[in-house]
Amino acid sequence: MEADVEQVLIAEAVIEKRLDAMALEIRHDFPGEVMVVIVLLKGAFVFAADLLRRIPRMLEIECLNVASYHGGTESSGKVDFLDRKLPDIKGRKVLVLDDILDTGRTLRAVVDRLLEEGACEVKTGVLLKKDKELAEQVDADYVGFAIGDEFVVGYGLDYKGRYRNLPYIGTLKKEAI
Repeated sequence: MEADVEQVLIAEAVIEKRLDAMALEIRHDFPGEVMVVIVLLKGAFVFAADLLRRIPRMLEIECLNVASYHGGTESSGKVDFLDRKLPDIKGRKVLVLDDILDTGRTLRAVVDRLLEEGACEVKTGVLLKKDKELAEQVDADYVGFAIGDEFVVGYGLDYKGRYRNLPYIGTLKKEAI
């Protein structure tokens, strides 16, 4: 698996340090309240678990299964909500965690849907934000790292279900794709 990695872009120790800083920002913006956190599956689960352990307060954690890549290296342009039922968030402030802000379609669709379901406020956090023009007008409130417009794996991000368990963010060799 590691033999398929072309380059390590963000090392594990660098990710850990940035998560500490992101947790401080989030704790500042949600002072003393029970946070409703919605983790977008499957890509954000590693990032979310490590980040949320750094927030020492009562959390309500929900997961939402959405898909837009469908096994490829680029977004399909269509966001599918794979769960039939959304968590009850009426009148609540919500924090949505996603692995990567790429086209903006997934984050925009999720935020819009949560507001339609009655959330009073939705903030968003992403591990990675690609440095490129977005297809949808959306920005993340909390960003771990800005990266170039390249396909990355590791730390929850995958290619065809593989490489999620790499402890760093990296690119794959061409022959691995």
